[in-house]
Amino acid sequence: MSTARDRILAKLRGTQPATPNPLPSLDAHFAPRARGESVTQRAARFKAGIEAFHAEVHLATEAGWPALLARLCADKGVTTLLYGADTPSGPQLAAAPFVGTALRAWSGPVEGFKAELFHRIDAGFTQTRGAIAETGSLILWPSAAEPRTLSLVPPIHFALLDARHIHATFYDAIRAENWPAGMPTNALLISGPSKTADIQQTLAYGAHGPRELIVLAIVPDDIDLAELEAAQ
Repeated sequence: MSTARDRILAKLRGTQPATPNPLPSLDAHFAPRARGESVTQRAARFKAGIEAFHAEVHLATEAGWPALLARLCADKGVTTLLYGADTPSGPQLAAAPFVGTALRAWSGPVEGFKAELFHRIDAGFTQTRGAIAETGSLILWPSAAEPRTLSLVPPIHFALLDARHIHATFYDAIRAENWPAGMPTNALLISGPSKTADIQQTLAYGAHGPRELIVLAIVPDDIDLAELEAAQ
């Protein structure tokens, strides 16, 4: 005896087209949003977007970002900075002139120093894979050497961004970097510090993660920092 399920499935099969409908052209959809921008223009748009979400952006050079990070830690009273030592930026950070800030290399697993992580680590430092100009978002791909804990638990999150890896849209980032070829367990899109308005509809920062997000944007040598500031 035919069940209701069989009748529904038969009806769906009867209306199925002989040939599948063609997939829409995503290139055609996203092309107008790419804008044909230069690195300077994308960086300026990203900076304006993420700052609107209560983040800080500081422009730096490839050689100068570690010293800038050290100064920012001193200005914000950071006594302990957690970072991934086994990363490309790790050795540069370890050699920076920190004064009053102790560097704590991530050693994992988190269970081994949970009390220290939640109560004695003032800030975490991570690299980024890139960013999205359209939404003012950072792209992070956590790894064993630099897990997402560094960006989610400490009260302050410092993020290092290469301005050449700022993409116009999320789609452009996926296509340009060939994400389908291999992704981490999770990818993070961060557009500002942690915030909530659940309590009496009052906006509060740091409720479920960092209360401050500070981006150190490395600007290519062929771009004038003053030009980037003026492009906003």
